[in-house]
Amino acid sequence: MELKDLWQALHLSFNSAQFQSIDELILNKCESFSPMEWLNFSEEEFSCAITNCSDSSTPGPDKMSWGHLKLIIKDKSCLKNIIYIANACLELGHWPNHFKKSMIIIIPKPNKSSYDSLKSFRPIVLLNTLGKLIEKVIRERLQFQAISNNFIHQSQLGGFKFKFTTDTGTALTHFICTEWIKNLSTSILAFNIAQFFPSLNHHLLSYILDKAGICCGNH
Repeated sequence: MELKDLWQALHLSFNSAQFQSIDELILNKCESFSPMEWLNFSEEEFSCAITNCSDSSTPGPDKMSWGHLKLIIKDKSCLKNIIYIANACLELGHWPNHFKKSMIIIIPKPNKSSYDSLKSFRPIVLLNTLGKLIEKVIRERLQFQAISNNFIHQSQLGGFKFKFTTDTGTALTHFICTEWIKNLSTSILAFNIAQFFPSLNHHLLSYILDKAGICCGNH
């Protein structure tokens, strides 16, 4: 197998859904929410987003750690320039190539009896730190807006702030007890969709955000 074949296999693993045809009519059952105004980012949003970032995290290609970036944003002029870049990205609908650059490192999985097979290791992708900070702020904003208009179902617990494993147990217990009251039995089917987020169709995602009333800049 040649290098180009390996690259093609990797590309298809992460972009298999990118050019697939989609049927946006499946979203007709979802309620459409009125567009919410997307305001410019604030200094507080950036300060809060970086607070809990570990200074010991391995930096990306830019070699900038979270500790370095925390020192940089203490300078108000530097922070304002970063916010200007973030706002411009949303206004123009453009993500700079600098933020897309990444490096892959292979790390051993802990507590393995042997490290003589590929399954004992896993690759992690490291991005440039400034781009990750802006992504964090955007993610916090999207989550806040989606929850504010009740677009996200209350049973959606994974990946949300102030949601814990105990909340999942409580919700599951509630469902089970509710069915017991009706003299019904309860079964649980759990499954994991491999590569769900890397393979998410971006066109369908734009329709979903539109349904949620999330409008970014002029787009």
